[in-house]
Amino acid sequence: MKKTVLLFIYLISWIGFSQYTDVINSNRPGLSVSAYAVGKNVLQFETGLGYEQSDHILLNSQANIIGSDISVRYGLLFEQLEINWEATVQHENKEYLNSGINQTFFNFSRNRVGLKYLVYDRYKSAERNKPDFYSWKKDNLFQLKNLIPSVSVYGGATFNLFNNPNYRGDATISYRAMVATQSRITPRFVLITNVAYDRITTAFPELNYLVSLSHAFRNPKWSSFVEHQGIQSNRYADTTIRGGIAYLFNDLFQVDLNLGASLKNTPSRIFVSAGCSYRFDFHSDPPPIEDQKAGENGEPIKKNQMINKDKEERKKRKKDGGSGAEDIDLGPSKKQLKKIKKEEKRKKKGKKKKKKDDGVIEF
Repeated sequence: MKKTVLLFIYLISWIGFSQYTDVINSNRPGLSVSAYAVGKNVLQFETGLGYEQSDHILLNSQANIIGSDISVRYGLLFEQLEINWEATVQHENKEYLNSGINQTFFNFSRNRVGLKYLVYDRYKSAERNKPDFYSWKKDNLFQLKNLIPSVSVYGGATFNLFNNPNYRGDATISYRAMVATQSRITPRFVLITNVAYDRITTAFPELNYLVSLSHAFRNPKWSSFVEHQGIQSNRYADTTIRGGIAYLFNDLFQVDLNLGASLKNTPSRIFVSAGCSYRFDFHSDPPPIEDQKAGENGEPIKKNQMINKDKEERKKRKKDGGSGAEDIDLGPSKKQLKKIKKEEKRKKKGKKKKKKDDGVIEF
């Protein structure tokens, strides 16, 4: 499930975190966006089909909306970078009860392309992410430091195509900026926040925020989430809440279901959506260092580099007056042993001579 709580949450509890994970990392079923990318050379599709009923108390109107959304994500160049396309196509049938007028719309309610880059990875350090085997409390209960999030930034463009009735008067291309954060509150809970400024350069820019809390069950293939969204614009403002569940069939495939409602009546909205996520994993780890070519892991060794290094070490030893083995006790050489034996014989002879000269009679 979202970000992905499932096995993904457990994985980051026990290994050093990186962008790529063995388990699919989907933004569904909610609308919030994870701080992490899908991983280099990973192509991922996330799609769903939804139904919404919208009633406006002031306009005395009712609307039935059927929509389909899709997100295509790809890990580009390196682990922290992701390019994505997000689109929602809606068919809306609206009736004004006072006049009996019916209107039908079919167009994009969302159509944007952008780049997301992880600027700070909270779990990049293996030491920081290592479990504490001596304290169950530290590993499983909430601590204030767990609120420190990983952070990514997003920049993209929103496209207003085919005389879109949802955004009349807007330019064909406007711009979007976002900051996404992700915190692992406990091994089972993940908190995600998004703050986005959309349709920049239009007459009706839009401020959008999302707060999402995901939870993994004891069976980590199942997970749930609850999410709050706020939209503020001179054209449209709303606050919604949604929740849902997801099930992980395997490392590459996930299905989900969510429902929600708005917290106001201009309009009042009730919506439900079901979808799935699937990834094509072309990610490959770098080869072991012994299989790497010169230059793949640091600079290649230059010609005569090791010879010059040996010369420098010999000069240093000569200058210091050492043999280069000052820290290792190799014992005396053969020449030194002969010298030591001669010295010992000379001392013994000297002792015998001294005893005879003392005039002591030996028995």
